[in-house]
Amino acid sequence: QVQLVESGGGLVQAGGSLRLSCAASGRTFSSYAMGWFRQAPGKEREFVAAISWGGLSTYYADSVKGQFTISRDNAKNTVYLQMNSLKPEDTAVYYCAAEFGVIGRSSNRPTDFGSWGQGTQVTVSS
Repeated sequence: QVQLVESGGGLVQAGGSLRLSCAASGRTFSSYAMGWFRQAPGKEREFVAAISWGGLSTYYADSVKGQFTISRDNAKNTVYLQMNSLKPEDTAVYYCAAEFGVIGRSSNRPTDFGSWGQGTQVTVSS
């Protein structure tokens, strides 16, 4: 397994942007598909975006398409989530997740990923 540490969360006004980072330990990062999930108070953890191990395939929740971009730098063992035009409803704890091997478009459940970070808080004020 890999160990994951998120950073980049914070407080931002509506319409602003943030870039989350997730640093992974281990020498096999490039063998892992990566994902971002979020969990708002009182709600279940929900899928945000995922990226294949090579970065060629990306998947997004309908609610963030065109607004968020997931990317990765395998040389830096890091995955990113660029979040633009943020809205108050984007407020949540954002979690980075990893799964060894191949994922597909249907890999959007928390149970599809085996390793998790501790999360980073994103708060969007109106």
